[in-house]
Amino acid sequence: MPSFDVVSRTDLMEVDNAISGAKREIRQRYDLAGSKCDVDRKDNALTIIADDHMKLEQVNALLRKYLTSRKVEIGAFVFGNPQEASGQSLRQVVDIKQGIDDELARKITKAVKSTKFRVQISTKGNELKVSGKKRDDLQEIITFIDSMDNQQPLQYVNFRD
Repeated sequence: MPSFDVVSRTDLMEVDNAISGAKREIRQRYDLAGSKCDVDRKDNALTIIADDHMKLEQVNALLRKYLTSRKVEIGAFVFGNPQEASGQSLRQVVDIKQGIDDELARKITKAVKSTKFRVQISTKGNELKVSGKKRDDLQEIITFIDSMDNQQPLQYVNFRD
């Protein structure tokens, strides 16, 4: 029976490469050189530190530019509100979404079950497993899920016949 998995994964190696590029440009740019601007990643969270709001905006723009050039989807990042940090600087925490959250899983499951296609969908941890008798139905389900307005980027893996 053909099946595939719907997952939401962010390649952390590409995120690290984007951070390295952003740090390199921070050191070289005349408006950011010599400032306390920095970007660090610990597990599934980024921490952006800047001197003021203008520099924080510049570092955010640089980070987004390098993430998109590395083909990392920006929808996987949740930018928090800037907070005051020590030394009169600002800190912003950016969470990296890994896996499909329960609300989105329920939304996708309900929408897929309401279609005319004969497929089964089940939740397996923070992934969804879709199986059916016809390969064409599964390909239609992929198109259907892509057409939904999902804020989180989704990937389709383990397509088996």
